Amino acid sequence: KNSEKAMEKELVTCSLRGKEKAALKRSQIFQIPGGKDLETKVIVVLGKAGMGKSVLVQKICQDWSNGEFSQFEFVFWFDCKQISFPEKKYSLKDLLLEFFVKPQEGSEEIFEYILQNPAKVLLVFDGFEGLHDHENFPRCSTSQPEKDLCSIKELLSGLIQKKTLNGCTLLLTARPKDKVYQYVSKLDKTIEIVGFSPQQRELYITKYFGGLPYCDNALKLIKECDYLFSYCYSPVMCRFVCFLCETVLEMGNESLPSTLTTVFLKFVQQKIIPMQTDVTTMQNQESLATLARIAWYLGEKHQSAMKSDDLPSKEVKEFALKYGFFLPFAFPRHSDSGEEEFGSTFSDFVIQNFLGALHLMLAEDIKGKSLTKYLSFPSKKKKPYNWLDLVPRFLAGLLFLQDDSYFCSLSNKDVKQSTKKQKPLVKYIRRLQINELCPERLLELLHCIYETQSSYLLQHVALRLKPDLSFLGVVLTPPDVHVLCSILKRSRKEFFLDLQNSSIDMQGLKDLVGLKNVASFRASLSDTVRLWKSLEQTKDYELLRASTEKFVLDPFKAKTMKDISDLSDLVKMQEKMINCVQDASGCSSYEIPAIKNLRKLEFALGPVCGLQGFLKLVKILAAFPSLQHLDLDALSENGIGDEGAKSLSEVFPTLTSLETLNLSQNKITDVGAEKLATALPSLSSLKTLSLYNNSICDFGAENLAKVLPAMASLRVLDVQYNKITGVGAQQLTDSLRKCPHIKNLVMWNPTIPYGVLEHLQQLDSRISV
Repeated sequence: KNSEKAMEKELVTCSLRGKEKAALKRSQIFQIPGGKDLETKVIVVLGKAGMGKSVLVQKICQDWSNGEFSQFEFVFWFDCKQISFPEKKYSLKDLLLEFFVKPQEGSEEIFEYILQNPAKVLLVFDGFEGLHDHENFPRCSTSQPEKDLCSIKELLSGLIQKKTLNGCTLLLTARPKDKVYQYVSKLDKTIEIVGFSPQQRELYITKYFGGLPYCDNALKLIKECDYLFSYCYSPVMCRFVCFLCETVLEMGNESLPSTLTTVFLKFVQQKIIPMQTDVTTMQNQESLATLARIAWYLGEKHQSAMKSDDLPSKEVKEFALKYGFFLPFAFPRHSDSGEEEFGSTFSDFVIQNFLGALHLMLAEDIKGKSLTKYLSFPSKKKKPYNWLDLVPRFLAGLLFLQDDSYFCSLSNKDVKQSTKKQKPLVKYIRRLQINELCPERLLELLHCIYETQSSYLLQHVALRLKPDLSFLGVVLTPPDVHVLCSILKRSRKEFFLDLQNSSIDMQGLKDLVGLKNVASFRASLSDTVRLWKSLEQTKDYELLRASTEKFVLDPFKAKTMKDISDLSDLVKMQEKMINCVQDASGCSSYEIPAIKNLRKLEFALGPVCGLQGFLKLVKILAAFPSLQHLDLDALSENGIGDEGAKSLSEVFPTLTSLETLNLSQNKITDVGAEKLATALPSLSSLKTLSLYNNSICDFGAENLAKVLPAMASLRVLDVQYNKITGVGAQQLTDSLRKCPHIKNLVMWNPTIPYGVLEHLQQLDSRISV
């Protein structure tokens, strides 16, 4: 059953500036285009707790031992939570050749070889978040970091700053919320583990129950519980759900818990109760309460491990190890010390979260009113980042489970005492300004309310959601989508959802846009088109038409070649839609509203791909009948040049609604201006034309002057910062006299003598300088 943990999970590379994400194979992790061979390379693997970061790096180590990644002669793997105690001091040699692996002989020669050949060394630090707190990461101050004793933070700092073993490869794992970028100034590669797709979840569950008589029943049972199945996107959650499902089926039951809190309540109960007698019940309750307190106080220090000697009693230690809450480990030994020290670490981050929440419930010194400060959705005062990020959900769930038989079996508290803690939570939620919460806090609130399963609170929140819900740039996981769907269903309002850059999966997008009270939505164009193609293949024409009618594209900003490709795919999709909708409803023509209603299109690909992307865009411009504003003025300058201007001028007759055309800063010369001028009169609705900061001279100005009288709708022309002289300025001014419809001509140019321009302005006040 451990083999399925090493299943392939999708990896994506990402960047801090939100550039393109791309799927990545494990074999590509260490490929860094343009990397300098002689410098240390830093690669960070991001992923939420339980997403499989540790399994991934262990698999890398296993692959290396089987002959892959042959560029490395040495691979060292460290679990940061086991080496992060501040009082521990190590030298690099201690860390590599005493803790990780101790050679039987020749350790001095091996260490010297490592120092001479850093490029052949891979150092893996798993759980980088365990090495820092709210303080800044220390700089390496020692003069000989290879030999001097220093803290693990200082040692790692020396490696990152390239003072120690410069030229090696560092692979760090961390959680996305941890500010890893504050401590690592330059990353060569960032990789994110995004978890299981629905198909991979099914495969994991099938492998977990492989060979058992109730394999099919198990998969069916888990899939029927949508909420738990959504959590199975996380490998560690998937394992917990499978364990509980196995227990339920073995006991002859046919239903799973409905919330995450009840899953872990039953998980803990199943661990303890079968082995419990009347004599040990009280002792187990006391040990569990102590363990819960340890979980919370370690979490407050951003830790999950401690020295075994620091545990309060032998009974607690034996209890934690016996029931699998703790795992033991050995600390690295110094070469001059023969004593071996041991530590204990929570077996799982989620278990530590659950026990931390249990402590807040059981602790007599924590009153009901003070519990609300441990929830993650305050409005005014900024709270410190909650390291145990699942505690609020478990806490809310436990507050509404105080009369549950499972909860009572773990605690000797009476029901009345627990109810006292529940009332302040309800009061707090009722007073909360829900429509003022930022998207992350709102999602956390929805999760907490869902865990309570309180009809009153669920309805209360649903009625107070604002109609415009933006999750722009906020990662939406499958469980996020599930709780959002379930609460939106309870509201009578119509909602607009902004799901752009939310990394929402296709099933999640389908579930949200399929809701009747979601009236409109924005999402990544590629995700939306992919959903429509899927609906077309499954012949779900009703949802296909409904989702196309809800999709909002306006305004659209193209920043990459992929944006242009996605826009082209959307136009092609319309051609297919005509056939699909015709089959479903009998209509002979159909326009996707997002295409029909696109009014503003910004183009900002920059100089490298500007012309190539624009030539591709021009081919589909005619598909947007309502396009009023075409803006090619980007900070990075698109540089479409004369070729782009010529290509655009050829489609002018199709742009009948265009009112604003901004071609500023595009390296257009007289050649391009002539082509534009010839076709400009066909833009029958054009009101504003900007050719600011190009390279247009007098010949181009002359051609523009000739067509101005024919451009009856034009109100503003901007030709500032070109290369027009007094001659061209005079021609434009003469033409302006024949154009009473034009309100403003902006034509200051450094090549026009100031006296000439001032004179022309006196002749016609519509000229601006």
